[in-house]
Amino acid sequence: MQIFIQILLLIVGFAMLVKGADWFVDGAVGIAEKFGIPSLVIGLTIVAMGTSAPEAAISITAAVKQSAAISIGNVVGSNIMNILLILGLASVITPLAVQKSTKRYEMPFVILISLVLLWEGWDKTVGRIDGVILWILFILYLVYMGVMAKKGSGKAEDEISFPTSGHIEGGFAVTQTPAQVAMDKPMKLWKAIILTLVGLALIIFGSDITVDAATKLAEFAGISQRFIGLTIVALGTSLPELFTSVNAARKGEADIAVGNIVGSNIFNILFVLGTSAIITPVAFAPKFRVDAIVAVTAAVLLWLLSLNKKQEIKRWGGALMLVSYAGYFAYLVMK
Repeated sequence: MQIFIQILLLIVGFAMLVKGADWFVDGAVGIAEKFGIPSLVIGLTIVAMGTSAPEAAISITAAVKQSAAISIGNVVGSNIMNILLILGLASVITPLAVQKSTKRYEMPFVILISLVLLWEGWDKTVGRIDGVILWILFILYLVYMGVMAKKGSGKAEDEISFPTSGHIEGGFAVTQTPAQVAMDKPMKLWKAIILTLVGLALIIFGSDITVDAATKLAEFAGISQRFIGLTIVALGTSLPELFTSVNAARKGEADIAVGNIVGSNIFNILFVLGTSAIITPVAFAPKFRVDAIVAVTAAVLLWLLSLNKKQEIKRWGGALMLVSYAGYFAYLVMK
């Protein structure tokens, strides 16, 4: 009976995280608009960071509660799942277009920061200095996005849009978020404040419930927190990316899918894990070296699959990614 209660709590926690992130972003954007903050700044900061809140809340809460396996597993597992499972599914539905900037800059950057994470965790701890390094790279990435927004994209500032999951795409998406709708129709300040506070509360309590439930499930089932973090928790915090990418592929907006995932992976490592490590050093168990290597390999595979004349990830590439994830999942089960 207890195990079913924890499963229910896990689902409730995930629901609170997703809805809390939506409300937090809508409210924060509404407040920013009232004070005349440019839409570019809103997109690069509030929308991007606010909707990364589920991953951040889970990892930080887990780290503080000494559940480092869930903290690291959430980030590494989400990044592996984002590429091999989510993009695999999306590209099997339809070939995924890859924008030039994504292929030339963001994909290699994902490979680079994945290697940095592997290097930082090799001594079994991602410490505060490591977190500062990740944050320096994060700031550089924000600067790069600002430059791309003003020059590389060829769009006016107020025409830039962002993925529906809230993660900024290197090539910038062409769909509207709830936050953008809020920008089109100015929200009353009192409503924006309430949405922000309620959203933040849901994120905080949702992360607490999720980490506790995931930890107890691992204990009841006799499986490791590493497995829970790399699979169940990673899937739960990747649901927005899953829905966004698959729906974008089905609607013919395939270029959104790749940029959404690449942007998400960058934020997961630099913002989420960087913030977690600065708040409290995060233990990096030796077993995570294998998972980190898989994350690097997945990023390299994605980049290689995009190197063709049509600049797209073909269906056979998607099938290859799905098979790769099946192999990785089998490895986790056997371990």
